[in-house]
Amino acid sequence: MSDQTTPEATNTTISEEELRRIEGMAAQITCPLPISADEKSLLMNEISQLLEQQNAVLIAHYYVDADLQELALKTGGHVADSLEMARFGHEHPADTLIVAGVRFMGETAKILNTEKRVLMVEDEATCSLDLSCPIDRFSAFCDAHPDRKVVVYANTSAEIKARSDWVVTSGIALDIVRHLHDQGEKIIWAPDRHLGDYIQHQTGADMLLWGGVCVVHDEYRSKELMLMKEQMPDAMVLVHPESPRSIIQLADVVGSTTALINAVQQSDAKRFIVATDRGIFYKMRSIAGDKELIEAPTAGKGASCVSCGHCPWMAINTLHKLRDVLKSGGKTIEIERKIAEQALIPIQRMLDFAAQREVDMKIRGDA
Repeated sequence: MSDQTTPEATNTTISEEELRRIEGMAAQITCPLPISADEKSLLMNEISQLLEQQNAVLIAHYYVDADLQELALKTGGHVADSLEMARFGHEHPADTLIVAGVRFMGETAKILNTEKRVLMVEDEATCSLDLSCPIDRFSAFCDAHPDRKVVVYANTSAEIKARSDWVVTSGIALDIVRHLHDQGEKIIWAPDRHLGDYIQHQTGADMLLWGGVCVVHDEYRSKELMLMKEQMPDAMVLVHPESPRSIIQLADVVGSTTALINAVQQSDAKRFIVATDRGIFYKMRSIAGDKELIEAPTAGKGASCVSCGHCPWMAINTLHKLRDVLKSGGKTIEIERKIAEQALIPIQRMLDFAAQREVDMKIRGDA
């Protein structure tokens, strides 16, 4: 695990030993080698034809390989965070949604698009946060604290979402928790303890934190980041709130993937040290090609994440696997009807909250 100081995860049932086991799973993944320009071109042409023939659309996350993001945009698909991926699929007329990302993203897409066929580019791609929050133990944890609202991050299984009162993304979590705190609610937060700690400090809410971490963000190193800042005093530091508190304290901007992308586009700075998955660089470079992007350091004593700034499960999504899924039919995402219906409730609650927030902002003249 990281050498960062981490918040105590109160009464959690995920141990450091279990987190190391999940880290070990990530470390065993072999990331694919780059392909040649000619092979890439041939694959993209073949996949484009298959997508059209099958009335399918490719929806990719910001953290997958740049080739998949490029292909999604070229073929009328979408590149976004997990919620926007699902919403795009809901609004798109395609019969089949192909999700380039990790499994919880495919599940979220299916929950919001029950009538559509949803396939993963890589069915084995998962997430350390999802793995760190098994439904049986989390449900027991919630049952032990029935007076608390259950707020879960989008990086969770359909079963966890179905057990929750609210599902949130990093972009709206602060507003929703602040809203609940203003109403006098106490909260159970899962699964990312760093994001929960950040929200707790920003809002003052009474929160019990589950103990999960992201294997990428947990590896950023404060000492090495401070040295990098000293060497590049003109660089703006952008940090995703899944990072440890000591990293967040060094940030110029803390925010979701979308917020960090916007910061690169809107800031006058020319150099950025970015503490989130380096897959985001493709989008940042496409909108601000004149700016220099530098990976925040993960190297340091005790570092254990071999991905070094890139999720290994995101990395195993490839053009070859996408082509094979389209040719073979793949394995569809299936969710038990009752679970899907229950999971939709907290997701829809978040969507309604976000829509009302936009209305309120327009009334105040903030948007």
